[in-house]
Amino acid sequence: MKRLVIITVGKTHSGKTTFAHALEEQLSNSFVVDQDNHAEFLNTYYKKLQRDEGPNILKHSLSKLMVDYAKEHTDFHFIICNSNRSLKGRKYLLEDLFPAEDFVRILVHFDISYDVLHSRVKHSQRSTNIFRGPIKNFDELLVRQHEESLKEDIVDPTEKEADHLFVIKDDNDMDLVIKSIIHIAQTSL
Repeated sequence: MKRLVIITVGKTHSGKTTFAHALEEQLSNSFVVDQDNHAEFLNTYYKKLQRDEGPNILKHSLSKLMVDYAKEHTDFHFIICNSNRSLKGRKYLLEDLFPAEDFVRILVHFDISYDVLHSRVKHSQRSTNIFRGPIKNFDELLVRQHEESLKEDIVDPTEKEADHLFVIKDDNDMDLVIKSIIHIAQTSL
């Protein structure tokens, strides 16, 4: 039996975390890898080790350690909850960490309008203890993500990247996507 890896793709406050935890509740034998949790842990207990700029090597290393451990010592399905907007980053996940011969690979793209995201960010109560360096809040992060959309490597996922691609345009789509993923899990046994 192949395990599933469900990888979220989307900007801040698009519903990735809400979706990931709702899916985890309904998809038996699954767990969420959320890099925001890793960032908050590191900023709380190991702030001195964090670099202010550049790649967040420590956070990525912690996430990879958790993935490697779960791959080797469990039979869990993976729910990778992160922005994953970079084609290069998704390629690393889909080809190196979760190859097709071992996993059914599912991308869930959160294609939420900028106006909706801006409104959510404006009213957000989420902890900002995930940030390091120049970004201090979710409004700044959303602006940066919007600007990054012009970069060549920041692209919407395509059906060719994974075994399945789902697109969520608003919160009403989440239940149907969760049911579809559960169906895929049941048929890949």
